[in-house]
Amino acid sequence: MFKGSMVALVTPMHEEGSIDKKAFADLIEWHIASKTEAIVIAGTTGESATLLPDEQYELISLAVKQIAGRTPVIAGTGSNSTQTTALLTENAKRAGADACLIVTPYYNKPTQHGLYQHYKYVAEKTDHPIILYNVPSRTGCDLLPETVLRLSTVKNIIAIKEATGKLERANDIMARCDKRFHVYSGDDATALELMQHGAKGVISVTANVAPEKMHAMCTAALTGNNTLASKLNNELMLLHQRLFLESNPIPTKWALYSMGKIKNALRMPLLPLDNQYHEAVKEALNHAGVK
Repeated sequence: MFKGSMVALVTPMHEEGSIDKKAFADLIEWHIASKTEAIVIAGTTGESATLLPDEQYELISLAVKQIAGRTPVIAGTGSNSTQTTALLTENAKRAGADACLIVTPYYNKPTQHGLYQHYKYVAEKTDHPIILYNVPSRTGCDLLPETVLRLSTVKNIIAIKEATGKLERANDIMARCDKRFHVYSGDDATALELMQHGAKGVISVTANVAPEKMHAMCTAALTGNNTLASKLNNELMLLHQRLFLESNPIPTKWALYSMGKIKNALRMPLLPLDNQYHEAVKEALNHAGVK
């Protein structure tokens, strides 16, 4: 089972929008050296909405080959089409991913029973481990605890990334579901408190720019060293907040660009971070001790 600091990795790109494979490989090595405990490829932060299926498959394959078992690879395979989600999930399995992260279907506005049937269908089409992903602020679709409970009984649905930032919601899920079913935070600002209540880690945006400190904070939280965890989290808090000054991953990519890790490039309709926010993100990096 996955735990600790798991990075929702950005997808580095060249200025014209093609994938920067060298920067991608370099980021992976940096995360392994920084003890990141799983790498999520082609999630929201990886600009999954504008990746073509062949690009997604290639990215997962490249990551799996390079990592060679040194840390788990989790692939984002969600879409607003049940059939497409099942296909992407099988592709990720074929590419060698250790698990799949599946966001709720956006735009369609399914009912709770529709969500249950969506995930159940995909899970029954594969034996691959599936992590549910609930982020209603982006999808307009909220996976409620009652539905999570129903899905938690499906054999290969193993966890949820709960990104509402509502601690009572995650606590409700943990209280209802069997202990084999894990909860991961999808909200960096509340991740520490959620881990203190029983979550097993965080699928993190902040880990993109501060992987060592996020690893240390999560390790401290999961081993009960709350004093150290709180100290580290306080140092990271400005990053938790300011990496969302514009839509993710816009500020994160600019931060990595300012660190010399990637080009400042995204796929339209996303554009580089507005100049008015540069100093605020720099301040957050400095506050966290990021060079």
